[in-house]
Amino acid sequence: MIAETRQLVHDTWALAWPARDDVARHFYARLFEIDPDAARLLTATDMVAQRKKFTDMLAAIVGAIDEPDELVPASSALGRRHAGYSVEDRHYDSVGDALLWALGQTLGGRYTPEAHAAWHEAYALLSALMRRGALSASGAWTAGREGGAR
Repeated sequence: MIAETRQLVHDTWALAWPARDDVARHFYARLFEIDPDAARLLTATDMVAQRKKFTDMLAAIVGAIDEPDELVPASSALGRRHAGYSVEDRHYDSVGDALLWALGQTLGGRYTPEAHAAWHEAYALLSALMRRGALSASGAWTAGREGGAR
């Protein structure tokens, strides 16, 4: 990601931070609307605590976006943990859609097309790293690498 893209992500997250619980509420409402299967993964979850974990995780990711030595292992570990929660590869697309929508709902006119594009790129990077971590948790990544397929 180029510096301007990273800066847009930082700037819009700084705008969203005071309303972080709104971001999380919008996110989960939209996620459960577009992906009912994702809702089933969280049926026994304390959603107040989950919303805080979600926004804290976003803050950490945004904070590490300029530090690939932190971002890559942390995102891969996050993907491995989510694989343990039965998150499937297909869930990453609905999560991305819900995240971008939630930011737009929370920030309104401050969520410009440029900010949307920056968050889209940031999420694409994050989800690729998480998917790779999830694959390594399943052994598919290692098996593929050992067989020369990847």
